[in-house]
Amino acid sequence: MPQLSMHTPMADLTLTEIDGVIVSVDWGWSPFQEPNDLLLEAKRQLDEYFDGDRKTFDLPMDADGTAHQKKVWQRMLEIPYGETMTYGDISAELKSAAQAIGNACGANPLPILIPCHRIVAASGKLGGYSGDGGPITKRALLVLEGALPVSYELDL
Repeated sequence: MPQLSMHTPMADLTLTEIDGVIVSVDWGWSPFQEPNDLLLEAKRQLDEYFDGDRKTFDLPMDADGTAHQKKVWQRMLEIPYGETMTYGDISAELKSAAQAIGNACGANPLPILIPCHRIVAASGKLGGYSGDGGPITKRALLVLEGALPVSYELDL
């Protein structure tokens, strides 16, 4: 199975491709490296994102999940770079419990590419994040995108 690991300012990431689509972005470094053109293109686009030069991704992706999770992930893809929505906003739109929205965020197999970090709590707190570093990484991604000021302090 083609895989490519990369260093980012947040953490190491491992990208996996199956049948011509990106199927996962995992936190950490894989000892198994089998890059291909698609994975190299994904790395290039992610590097541009972390450099502040890319706001959207143009990659074939397939996130495996339930029908509800896929609806939530599709809605996440519609949140513009530099903006956030609350779990409650999305739960109202999709007529689902806010906790189910959070669970879908936690199950997202393509973090960053499907921007679950753009979903925050209505209280103004960031909420959880499944990525390496948890809310610290979520904060860093939102600061990178300009959705939070650099001075934003986490309430851990």
